[in-house]
Amino acid sequence: MTNFLVESVMLAIPEPHSKKKTTCKDNKAMKIDAPQSFVTFVYQTKVAELLRSITISWCKDPIDHFLSMSVDNTLEENKYTCKIDLGSGQSWGKKGLRSFEIAGVRVDIFWDFRRAEFSATSPQPCSGYYVALVYKKEVLLLLGDLEKDAYERTKSKPSLDEAALLCKRDNVYGKKMFCTRAILEDGKTEHDVVIEASLCGPGDPEMWISIDGMLASRIMNLHWRFRGNEILMVNNLPVQIFWDVHDWLFTNDLGLGPAFFVFKPVFLETTSDSNSIECLERSGGSNKRELLEENSSTQGFCHYLYAWRTI
Repeated sequence: MTNFLVESVMLAIPEPHSKKKTTCKDNKAMKIDAPQSFVTFVYQTKVAELLRSITISWCKDPIDHFLSMSVDNTLEENKYTCKIDLGSGQSWGKKGLRSFEIAGVRVDIFWDFRRAEFSATSPQPCSGYYVALVYKKEVLLLLGDLEKDAYERTKSKPSLDEAALLCKRDNVYGKKMFCTRAILEDGKTEHDVVIEASLCGPGDPEMWISIDGMLASRIMNLHWRFRGNEILMVNNLPVQIFWDVHDWLFTNDLGLGPAFFVFKPVFLETTSDSNSIECLERSGGSNKRELLEENSSTQGFCHYLYAWRTI
């Protein structure tokens, strides 16, 4: 299996939410006093005759629990943003409507979380909710499982142009095991991904990646392979996995940071993908960085994962 260093991959990806770190004098995992759980999705769809990015962020920490939804304004630097409080115990705040204008035309955001059910590990609801972005009586983006309720309330029809999911970014916390759900093939089906790490003890540090309960990859000698890449097969389809666990192994004055993973379905033909990998392996410096960013952005959906070690 081909492997190569991906030290520049994080330059193309937004940084995780900042964490306050304390000085760490050894290589043991530090304790994060107030971890913030967040999941961010970036979609693209046509609004007011222009393709725009729509960012959905679910966030939860010991103080706040909210949904943030923003629509890019392509003509200006600012965005149209709507923040919905999910932590309030008042039922009246869990169903609402907010409107704004784009190019002189009204855009509505409808939501209903009154029956929403949440898991203990994710800020995103499991079921019992909807969020709808409506423009000119068309639902441009619909989240949640209460689709019938959403269409009845908005009195709108589905848009002919389905919103495209560009990326998902989330963070997870754990001692040795880190779990997430990722889209690893064409479509919207999510797979259970578990990352296990053995970083202490007499042996060399190593890491295991399992998909839907089956071991997919074992990465050994992490002191030497703390950054790398592999192509795995999921349901007979190739999935490219990048990892950077440098901050799990090597600390600095700020303490330990997260490991970084990218899960990326390979939609191009095998020959084209092989050529792109060979080109990346032969490249160095800024050329390699530019090629990696281009390779990451032109092959469809990517899942970016930050894994924080705790004690």
